[in-house]
Amino acid sequence: MEDVDFEEEEEEEDGNEEGWVLEPQEGVVGSMEGPDDSEVTFALHTASVFCVSLDPKTNTLAVTGGEDDKAFVWRLSDGELLFECAGHKDSVTCAGFSHDSTLVATGDMSGLLKVWQVDTKEEVWSFEAGDLEWMEWHPRAPVLLAGTADGNTWMWKVPNGDCKTFQGPNCPATCGRVLPDGKRAVVGYEDGTIRIWDLKQGNPIHVLKGTEGHQGPLTCVATNQDGSLILTGSVDCQAKLVSATTGKVVGVFRPETVASQPNLGEGEESESNSVESLGFCSVMPLAAVGYLDGTLAIYDLSTQTLRHQCQHQSGIVQLLWEAGTAVVYTCSLDGIVRLWDARTGRLLTDYRGHTAEILDFALSKDASLVVTTSGDHKAKVFCVQRPDR
Repeated sequence: MEDVDFEEEEEEEDGNEEGWVLEPQEGVVGSMEGPDDSEVTFALHTASVFCVSLDPKTNTLAVTGGEDDKAFVWRLSDGELLFECAGHKDSVTCAGFSHDSTLVATGDMSGLLKVWQVDTKEEVWSFEAGDLEWMEWHPRAPVLLAGTADGNTWMWKVPNGDCKTFQGPNCPATCGRVLPDGKRAVVGYEDGTIRIWDLKQGNPIHVLKGTEGHQGPLTCVATNQDGSLILTGSVDCQAKLVSATTGKVVGVFRPETVASQPNLGEGEESESNSVESLGFCSVMPLAAVGYLDGTLAIYDLSTQTLRHQCQHQSGIVQLLWEAGTAVVYTCSLDGIVRLWDARTGRLLTDYRGHTAEILDFALSKDASLVVTTSGDHKAKVFCVQRPDR
């Protein structure tokens, strides 16, 4: 009990201190201060909240992980804590529910992964891998995949722990995604290479390197709904469209097509810019690419041309397409969630409430809720109301 009181006291003190600091700077803070459009705020984290995921079956639960070495499973409707995923000794950077929502996995930077059974709130599995880069559940089975800094991609059956490793190059496996067929995974690496793995056989079906790969570390990867196309993004500012069947690059989207600032030299620009997030529209042949310089680019896949460019005040952290529509959601370093109509490039609406950058966000299946996590130590639930539905 003493601990709890002590923590609360500390928080209050911090709050007061911040209050004093912020007052004279009101003008400077700008968009960070002001209205709070959120319906629910989850405030149990005591440091930046790095990741959030919703349970896929009911979309009623969230899991969040943070810099405080903690992960929590909580209810979206009222922010009520269900249980803490205890035992991490480093920042929790990955968290997610299994395809049927029965299990939840949490992973910290040091590579400690834990899996909990949601209904009993009990830990059922844990494993120590190398430094963790990414983690993802298989779309149809209780199988967990993760990429580590030693270049390995790991795959475990949970909870029995059967394990398979896919050895990449001797550099971090920076991002990965299981293809919709559940039989292959695409993994991107720090050396710019991309591998499409056969999960059953354990061998790479395709390896893209040299000019086929990227000229810098990969930051993100996405697949379209039927898994025929893969989109990869990198700090080299390029997004590459790859055929999952042939392993060939079928298109490259370069930032030159994005109106770049004329006063920056080429080298300078690539240093200050990077592809941060990307994704496919499910109803039109469109792809969205979000850049660190705040540009959201909407590309037409059939003609491979830039269709719209939507400018943000600050860097884009992540983007998500709404299922069944041509609406793109972005969250950015200015703490704001924005909804864009990809057909027109028009900003539909924005949601505010965080007092620091948004670090991750998730969208409910029916697109009625957006859940965000932020450097302000909070997670927030926003109700999305759009005039066109």
